[in-house]
Order: sequence, then structure tokens, then C-alpha cells
Amino acid sequence: MRQSTLFSLLTCVVLIPATLFLGTRLHGRWYYLTCTLVIIEVMIPFFLAFETRKPQARELVTIAVMCALSVASRVVVLIPNFKPMTAIIMITGIALGPEAGFLTGAVGAFASNFFFSQGPWTPWQMMGYGFGGFLAGLVFYRKNRRRSPVVLAIFGFLTIQLVVGPLLDCCTFFTTGSKLSWKYAAAVFGAGVPYNFKHALACALTMLLFSKPLLGKLDRLITKYGMMNTRLEA
Repeated sequence: MRQSTLFSLLTCVVLIPATLFLGTRLHGRWYYLTCTLVIIEVMIPFFLAFETRKPQARELVTIAVMCALSVASRVVVLIPNFKPMTAIIMITGIALGPEAGFLTGAVGAFASNFFFSQGPWTPWQMMGYGFGGFLAGLVFYRKNRRRSPVVLAIFGFLTIQLVVGPLLDCCTFFTTGSKLSWKYAAAVFGAGVPYNFKHALACALTMLLFSKPLLGKLDRLITKYGMMNTRLEA
């Protein structure tokens, strides 16, 4: 595992969760400070990914476009909790690497909330969406033979239902309860299951319909312009 990927993993499972937890202990509009810290923490492993080379402008532009596409996919679709955003984030991680996936998820969550309103949930969404993109990149990056739409749809569904959704539910658990308990945890995470199911279904359908053409476009960009200094396996 690359040093930057290992540091990204530690950031996802240790540094950012600690920041979110400590942020809930602050008073006032603590989420603005927490969002800033999360963005900084997300950027560190992304820049470490380029430690042995200079990033090309076209790579940064491509990631910026995917961030914009993820935001648009959340804003344009008006069905509550049925958003293809996380699938776009995962596709970015699959094509451009886990660090790019995490960055796209975190920035996409933050930017899209300028339409849906910022709040204590924002840093948790940055964490949840970002980790979904990171996990997809960790599993499928440079693994062209595994990337069939059906496999990606199943992966997306399970990841949302079992990982991303519960991470988002943690916001409710840590920020609304006056006393944390197993009973309260069961109530919060149990109530989140149907909402996570709709989110997971949207991700799976997006993967089935759009993962192949989007990944094909990104792969051609990577091959044509020599981006990310990588070649996909046959």
C-alpha cells in the first residue's frame, strides 16, 4: 500500500472521526470550524499522493469537474433521499484513486449544502460521502476486470447501506441525544435504515446505468493525457 493511501486510511478512520467527535463538544456554530478542519485534513493525503511527481493541471481540472458533477447530481434530482451523488463520488475514486474519491466526496458535500443549507450535519456528510469514494477507490482503482456495472451496483448498494448510511446517522446520534445509550443508538440507526435503503438504491441504479460510460470517458482521458501516471489492468 502506498504511503499516501495508508495516510488517507488513517485520516478516514482516526483523524476525521476524532475531529467530528471533538467538534460536537464545542458550543455555537462549531460546524464551521469543523468543516474547515475536515477540508484541511482531506487535502493532506491528496497532496501526499503527488509526493513523487508534479500534478498536472488537467488532473486537478478533471477532479474539479467530478466535484461539480456530484453537486449537480444532488441538486437536480428532487426526490428526497434518492440522490445519485454518492455513485458519482465512487466513480471518481474508482477512476482516479481513493484520495481523489475522498476529496470529491468531502468537497461535494460541502459545496452542495450551499443549496440545501449548512449545519451540524455538513462535516458528517463530508466524512460519509468522502469515505464512500475512498473505499470504492481502494477496492477498484486499477482493477479494470472487476468493474462491471453489476458488481459496482452491488458494491455501491452495500457500501451505502452498511457504511456510508450509518456514518451519516452518527450525526443524529452524537448531536441530538442528551444521553448516549445502546437503546438510543438502536432507535437512531434503526430509523435510518429506510432512508439509507433509498440512498443505496439510487447509488445502485446510477452505477448500473452510468458507471460504464463515465468510467470509459475517464479512462480515455487518463490514457490519452497520461494522467495519474497509471495504466489500468486489462
